[in-house]
Amino acid sequence: MSHPIDENPLRAEKRRKLHGLRAAGIDPFPHNFERNSELKPILEKFADLQAGDVREGDVFRVAGRVMTKRPMGKAAFFNIQDQSGSMQIYLRGEELSEQDRIAFDHLDLGDIVGIEGFVFKTKKGELSLHTKKFSMLCKTLEPLPEKYHGIADIEIKYRYRHLDLITDPESREVFRKRSMIIAETRKWLNDRGFLEVETPVLQPIYGGAAAHPFQTHHRALDMKLFLKISPELYLKRLIVGGFEKVYEINKNFRNEGIDRSHNPEFTMLEWYEAYTDYNDQMQRFEQLISHLAKFITGSTKVMYQGTELDFTPPWRRLTVHDGVRQYADIDPEEATHEQLFAKAKELGSDMKKPSSRGEMIMEIFELAAEPHLIQPTFVMDHPMEISPLTKKHRAKPGLVERFEPFAACMEIGNSYTELNDPEDQLARLQEQEAKRVVDEEAQPMDEDFMHAIDVGMPPTGGVGIGIERIVMILTDRPSIRDILLFPTMKFK
Repeated sequence: MSHPIDENPLRAEKRRKLHGLRAAGIDPFPHNFERNSELKPILEKFADLQAGDVREGDVFRVAGRVMTKRPMGKAAFFNIQDQSGSMQIYLRGEELSEQDRIAFDHLDLGDIVGIEGFVFKTKKGELSLHTKKFSMLCKTLEPLPEKYHGIADIEIKYRYRHLDLITDPESREVFRKRSMIIAETRKWLNDRGFLEVETPVLQPIYGGAAAHPFQTHHRALDMKLFLKISPELYLKRLIVGGFEKVYEINKNFRNEGIDRSHNPEFTMLEWYEAYTDYNDQMQRFEQLISHLAKFITGSTKVMYQGTELDFTPPWRRLTVHDGVRQYADIDPEEATHEQLFAKAKELGSDMKKPSSRGEMIMEIFELAAEPHLIQPTFVMDHPMEISPLTKKHRAKPGLVERFEPFAACMEIGNSYTELNDPEDQLARLQEQEAKRVVDEEAQPMDEDFMHAIDVGMPPTGGVGIGIERIVMILTDRPSIRDILLFPTMKFK
């Protein structure tokens, strides 16, 4: 922000007008303005007026930001914008009180004003308000960007989101749709008997995902705490406690890289449902996403970055092993350790040495198969080594009952038939704890969670969904930063 001593001429002129208003006894920042309508209802109500028609009997009090201004001698046309839309305003200085005329004379683009007037349609056919009273509601100092069809500079767009929202109606619409998606998701789950709950953001032991946590310190208790990377272990305790259908829409925090589909702070939906497995949850998942697609776009077929995605159930089912066979031309069940490692390196893996079979199989799948997963697909039956909280597959040794849904080559969720065997769970967490010497993302032992599993958790299916990625797809936005109001950026 510029200091008055060295500010640019545009800011200096706006500041001069601010002081001019005060000198004239006009408050440039009144406490309120009583409106009787937003702009959109007026536009809709009088859309059928004929050119030249006037409705002096209908007096409206509206407010908004001045986006254009066209002086015409003693009169002026300008447009104001509120959250509902934009409308043309007509004003003649001689029809205003002296104070109102002074306020208008000090008007700049970007200022927020209040208008009282009546509706008419110009000879050119534009519905407008004829001003009878004019109020300055906020005299601004910072000039708006020159172009009003969106900000081209991505750095400005994300860092100064308020400017982006002012100047780009499409951006505002994206965030309205994001809110609609979350609200409709809540309604969908509530209608099916799920209970919305909250779990701690600050946790003494992080878990539920393979990720680097953010760490902090609580002074009063003199203890280390971690920002939530997942609500999973807490939600499962609620299933143990007798809540059979629970969900949380929550912020997760993972101390990882930033790219087009990752931000350190992001929104997750997780739900757990007793007496179900991952087959049941595949149906729930595709039903929810297809419902959201139709709710937002009017169809289960959605255009994303020039490609039509068909979310109509049922979606394709693809096992990890079949994906490796199809896209990497190697049989993961027959290949040796050395052959798996060689295939991973051939595909561009940065592995320095052979890892476990499961980890190498998944590496090959990610490199060879994921780029082909454009249409909605459930990738299922993962290696046990990478799924420490998942129940063993009932028919496939060495695998677990897990699925990851993909669309547009992005993972958009995760689901398990949840592990509820206390001895198996303890052994897996002990194995994870031992791996932490060489793998910081391995999950730590959580004794309180193990106590809950010992008490007994019924057969359960669980699902996690990345809200941002669903919003990206349903609003046709290429980057997660386009659908986060305030994405993480380096501090200036």
